[in-house]
Amino acid sequence: MQYQKLKTVFTPCLLASALLATGAPVTAADLIVSTNDAKYQRVVGKDTFLENPASDTLDIIDASHFPPRVVGSVNVAAAIQGPPQAAAITPDGKLAIVSAPSRFDATEKKLLLENYLQIVDLETKPAQVIAKVDIGQHPQGLAINRAGNLLLAATTTGSVVVLGIDGKSVTLKDTLKLSDKRLAGITITPDGKSALVALRDEQGVMVLDIDGDKVSTQRERISTGIAPYVVDVASTGHWAVVGNVGLAGLPGNVGRLAGDIDSITLVDLSKRPYRAVQHVSVPALPEGVAISPDGRWVAVQSMEGSNLTADNPGRHARGKLILFANQNGKLVEKASQPAGEAGQGVIFTADNRYILAQFNVEKQLAVYAVNNGKLKDTGKRLPATGGPSSIRSMPR
Repeated sequence: MQYQKLKTVFTPCLLASALLATGAPVTAADLIVSTNDAKYQRVVGKDTFLENPASDTLDIIDASHFPPRVVGSVNVAAAIQGPPQAAAITPDGKLAIVSAPSRFDATEKKLLLENYLQIVDLETKPAQVIAKVDIGQHPQGLAINRAGNLLLAATTTGSVVVLGIDGKSVTLKDTLKLSDKRLAGITITPDGKSALVALRDEQGVMVLDIDGDKVSTQRERISTGIAPYVVDVASTGHWAVVGNVGLAGLPGNVGRLAGDIDSITLVDLSKRPYRAVQHVSVPALPEGVAISPDGRWVAVQSMEGSNLTADNPGRHARGKLILFANQNGKLVEKASQPAGEAGQGVIFTADNRYILAQFNVEKQLAVYAVNNGKLKDTGKRLPATGGPSSIRSMPR
């Protein structure tokens, strides 16, 4: 596959280099990566694919100050199909990894899912895709550990692919088979000793054990709602949250849906075995779910029927962004704001003060402010060249 000419506005790892020169921690740069699917367009709930679309892209965002800004953009292959965790960035800000590659066959009118990861060098001028790593199955959710030397990729064929990162080289180490069905989101705990992966079609989260580059499982399971999708963990390592997208996230013909409520799950990671401590109802299709680095807040971007067609009684023009307070293991809703149409991922900034929400149909990222349980739409928008589909920060 030939890559199109790459474009870069700014090399984001210069931010990290500058911080290294001053002795400040690299993570202070707070770099976030966001993929954009330019070939797909949802039109009042209907899936369409554009003729002669622009390239999909990966945006690099500096969120270390307000307002966040896009400092680089690279052409990649991306997709909206799958959990909005199909991207990752190393702790030093030198590499980005892009998952869920796809292309649309206009002749066959068919979306084709590819089986490789894209390695993006953020230090080169301009930044560029330097390698494709074929893993033999379609990757979706990605996670990198705090040490920056381990990458895990959850796949649609039930395996977690284990890859090592050495400088700018990413190599396949192992494959751990968990299921014959689809996996979705994945996250690594801050201590680097375990990972949580969503069993999208079988329900629940599987716990993985990590020892160096060896990944195994005792098949420890955590209860969730229907179709667990996104998994996120706080930097404190105490709490994790899972988004459950319900019947709409299951395979095959599940029937006509009209915007039923779905759920999120709060998980206590303070000791093994990990356990679910609360399931909370949220509006339909909580596509984007994130927990703040300090573990005090949970953000949920639900589609709330904005993905449905005009003739569906559950149709709403916009989704909803909801803020919950984590009160020592009990989630309490504090505020909500209108969100995007069929919105995708959400993420907190490193200082816990802002939320970035992907508005897919509108082709932009919206910035919300969090202040003592109040949620405010700042009105700041980061435009994208395609529909934002996956978002991840440096490991925190």
